[in-house]
Amino acid sequence: MSVFASLVERLADLLQPLFGASAAAAAIVLFTALVRLLVHPLSRAAARGQKARTALQPKIAELRKKHGKNPEKLQKAVLELHAEEKVSPLAGCLPGLLQIPAFFLLYHLFSSDTIGGRANELLGHQLFAAPLGERWVDALDGGLLGGAGLVYAGLFAVVACVAAFSYRLSKRMMAKNPVVPAGEGEQVPGLGVMTKVMPFMSFFTLVTVAVVPLAAALYVVTSTTWSVVERAVLYR
Repeated sequence: MSVFASLVERLADLLQPLFGASAAAAAIVLFTALVRLLVHPLSRAAARGQKARTALQPKIAELRKKHGKNPEKLQKAVLELHAEEKVSPLAGCLPGLLQIPAFFLLYHLFSSDTIGGRANELLGHQLFAAPLGERWVDALDGGLLGGAGLVYAGLFAVVACVAAFSYRLSKRMMAKNPVVPAGEGEQVPGLGVMTKVMPFMSFFTLVTVAVVPLAAALYVVTSTTWSVVERAVLYR
C-alpha cells in the first residue's frame, strides 16, 4: 500500500503545474487510463469472442433442439462446440475482473487514516472543494449547493450521460445481434433476464459513486466512461 501511495503522490507531483490543488484527482484519472490501456488487449479479445459467440448462436440453438431433454448432454455438446471453435464463454469477464484490484487499492488507500505507520497525506488532497477521502454523505453536510456538493452533482451528471449513452448502445447492439431462440420460442435459461438487465447496468454506477470515497468514485467514473467508448468502437 505504501508503494501505491508513493505512485499516486509522484503522479500528483508531475501534474501539479497543470492541475494545482486537484493534481491528485488528475493523477487518479491518469492511473485509471493506464490501467485501462493495459487491459485493452483483453478487451479487444473479449470483443472478438463476443462476435464469435454471437455467430455460434444458431448452432447452439440446434444443439438445444437436439438435446433439450438431456441437460448434461446439451452442456457437454455446447462446451465441445466452444472448444472446437476456440471460443471461451468467460473471455468477456476478464477485463472487468482484472480492474477490481486497482479499484480496491484506491478504495483502501483513501479510506485509511495511516499508511505504513504514517499519516495518510493523500487525504488532504481535493477535487476542487471536495476532499478525495470523503463520500457523498459527507459532502451533504455543506449543503447540495456547497462546493463539495456541486462536485458530486457534476459527477452524477457525467455518470447519467454515460449511462444513457450506454443504454442506447446496448439496445442497439442487442437489436443488431438478437438472441436466437433455441426452439419453440424458448431461449437459454436466464439469458432473457440478462438481456433485459444489461442495458441498465451502467446506471448502477450512480450508487457506487455515492457510497465510496471520492477517489474511488473518480476511478469508477473514468473506467465506466472508457468502457462505454471502447464498446462503441470495438462492437461497431
